[in-house]
Amino acid sequence: MRHLFVFVLLALSVASFAQKSVRVFGTVRSEQGQALPLAEIKVANSEVKISSTDSGTYSLSTSYKPFIILYVSRDGFQSERVEIRSAKRSEIRQDFVLRQNYRQLSQVEVRANTNRTGNLRRINPTQVGNMPVASGNFESILKTLPGVSANNELSSQYSVRGGNFNENLIYINDVEIFRPLLVRNGQQEGLSFINPELVSQAHFSAGGFDARYGEKLSSVLDIRYNRPDSQQTVLSAGLLGLSATSKLVRKRNFTLIGFRTKTNQSILKTQPVVGSYQPRFYDLQALHSSRINSKLDATLFADYNLSRFELIPESRETTFGTLNEQYKLKVDYEGAEKDRYESIIGAVTFAYRPVSKLLLKWINSAFIISEKETYDIEGRYIFDQPVDPESTSGFENVRAGRGEGIDYNYARNFLQSRVYSSELRGYYKQGRSDWEAGVRYQYDVITDELNEYNLTDSAGYSLPYNSPDFLLTEAVFSNNKTYTRRYSGFLQNTYSWSSRLHLNFGIRGNFNSYTKETLVSPRVNFLYSPTKKLSLKFSAGSYNQPPFYRELRDYNGNLNNQSRAQRSLHFLTGADYSFVSLGTPLKFSSEIYYKKLSHLIPYKVENLRIRYFAGQEAVGYAAGIDLSLSGEFVPGLESSFRVSLMKTEEDITGDSFKKKDADGNTSVIYPGYLKRPTDQRINFSAFFQDRLFNSPTYKVHLTMLYGSALPVGPPRTERYADTFRIPAYRRVDIGFSKNILEGSSGRKLGFAKKYFETFQLYAEVFNLLNINNTVSYFWIKDINNYQYAIPNYLTSRQVNFKIIAKIKNR
Repeated sequence: MRHLFVFVLLALSVASFAQKSVRVFGTVRSEQGQALPLAEIKVANSEVKISSTDSGTYSLSTSYKPFIILYVSRDGFQSERVEIRSAKRSEIRQDFVLRQNYRQLSQVEVRANTNRTGNLRRINPTQVGNMPVASGNFESILKTLPGVSANNELSSQYSVRGGNFNENLIYINDVEIFRPLLVRNGQQEGLSFINPELVSQAHFSAGGFDARYGEKLSSVLDIRYNRPDSQQTVLSAGLLGLSATSKLVRKRNFTLIGFRTKTNQSILKTQPVVGSYQPRFYDLQALHSSRINSKLDATLFADYNLSRFELIPESRETTFGTLNEQYKLKVDYEGAEKDRYESIIGAVTFAYRPVSKLLLKWINSAFIISEKETYDIEGRYIFDQPVDPESTSGFENVRAGRGEGIDYNYARNFLQSRVYSSELRGYYKQGRSDWEAGVRYQYDVITDELNEYNLTDSAGYSLPYNSPDFLLTEAVFSNNKTYTRRYSGFLQNTYSWSSRLHLNFGIRGNFNSYTKETLVSPRVNFLYSPTKKLSLKFSAGSYNQPPFYRELRDYNGNLNNQSRAQRSLHFLTGADYSFVSLGTPLKFSSEIYYKKLSHLIPYKVENLRIRYFAGQEAVGYAAGIDLSLSGEFVPGLESSFRVSLMKTEEDITGDSFKKKDADGNTSVIYPGYLKRPTDQRINFSAFFQDRLFNSPTYKVHLTMLYGSALPVGPPRTERYADTFRIPAYRRVDIGFSKNILEGSSGRKLGFAKKYFETFQLYAEVFNLLNINNTVSYFWIKDINNYQYAIPNYLTSRQVNFKIIAKIKNR
């Protein structure tokens, strides 16, 4: 029945049609007549916003008005405002000629010219506000992109083409972002470092990225907080949190301030563990950029991020298994958990342009991340099953005990990460070449105190039982401190043979004092556009990830001094094809890739916790294909659909185990290639937007995600024991929005129109189909020492309301 409800809802959404609209189209060019891609064209007092194509063209549709006001802006150029008299026309051509803004020393001004090789995908940051997502984080939009997979709606973490979420780079205004290491699950994670309201540009690469990006194996997310076109204040309030953003623009400087707070307490009430949840998450960011003189700019960036999670568990009751063989676990808890993750970031950047063709940047940053997880929880459990599933006397009356006992967990863990870096970059344009080079120094200090253990007591004895004494499992007591100096540098060039053929080639090198490895990474990208509609691309390169602290520490808390950098060779080819269908411009993209992996450190994934087998090494591969279709199926509202197929495996050096056959003979088994923990063969996502009730002011936003099963195994076992599987992840979220100021002329809204530019109301339903998605397992043994996996479910259906108001500048 619930599936029928969704299909009927979708049918009604697709069948809806807009009121009379006007199509505005044209080109955006510079004073020299050059086409300007990525220029933003916005319709005043509406959500209609679009970017110009690579050839400088644009086309948008908006509701009919006697006068239509358009704003066009692009980094490095002066913004323009044009008022058009529609005169009941259905189509209007409006061309723009932008004058260069020589006063703006923006890094993006250089990158807009150098990003011609097609290895970065542009993300529309305005879509994030419309997406119905439980986490509220900017990274949620990445989960709908080709090559990206995720199975936890509470988390901002994501996996890219077979890599884990420890292999992804994130930059904000050229500053590499570091995140806490101890977070175990999405309940604790809180707010990510990216404030969606401050993002002006975003680019993402799922592989084959340029040499200017650092030492990670899988992907890069490049975020820009740029100079806004005008002053703006945005307020947002909902059941899950509040946010306030202020953008102040002056002649010689600008300031961005954003505050966010979130609580997912109402969502956590649906978790398997019943108890008192007290999550509190805060984030305060500020960026100030000032022009010191005609050649020098200075930018200050600061962020304070705090996540506090407290839980007093009471009970848990989980029924699992099949119709023919059901099991039931009931747990009564005593104790509490208190976690605190605090991050302080400071960065200062100087941009100096001695001549028009040369730009120098000096980027300095400091991260101080303090993590504290403390819990002391005792769970008394009863584990049983029905004797006869066909019995009509009821489950509670027909039972067979499988075990009862106590599961005790204790931890007092403290970790502090201090990361300091200084980098000098240069950008130089000469003829058809755009040169970029940089050198970077980074100093890490990690202090780690581990004190945790687990005790399982079943039927009066400890499991596993091999002595008269109680045995602690997963007992870790250690104190570690590491000091690492990292040196890196790169040189790359983007060369344009013609308007159709572009080549990017570069080389990157790095050295760190811990592993004492010197690594060199050549990378190359081609982009060929035989026609305006078709682009072909090819990328290849070497990517090395020297170990940070997480990769060095084994299960017992010891550090592996012999660890080496993990390495990957990327090969990918793809095509982008633009065409018109269903009366709207569409874009079809495809990529085929192969990654050869070496010196891998095997690991297990437990919810958001990555546990490396430090001291072991493996080789492997990842191969797949990504297909996507995107466009404005409804004018002014962008939608996208994608399918990803992927396979990734690894072969651990020297792993083997002994096995006895039916006759008692023992043989040695070499497992060979194993499925990696991220081996999710199929991923599908859709983000669809439409208008409702014959009105452009009512909109529907639908997100669908599907990810096939993932391999998993019991904790503290070797990788070849990961023969169990987490079921497929299936999720449907839907949201409805209404801008009460758009298309309204009533007197009742006179006050609101006087003070607000937009006033949007949102109603969202998370997990519309109420599917129990499994994120991990709680492992337990019965009286016969057989081990069972009790599923830990994610969030159930939840309703959310929020308001987003943009205050007019007065």
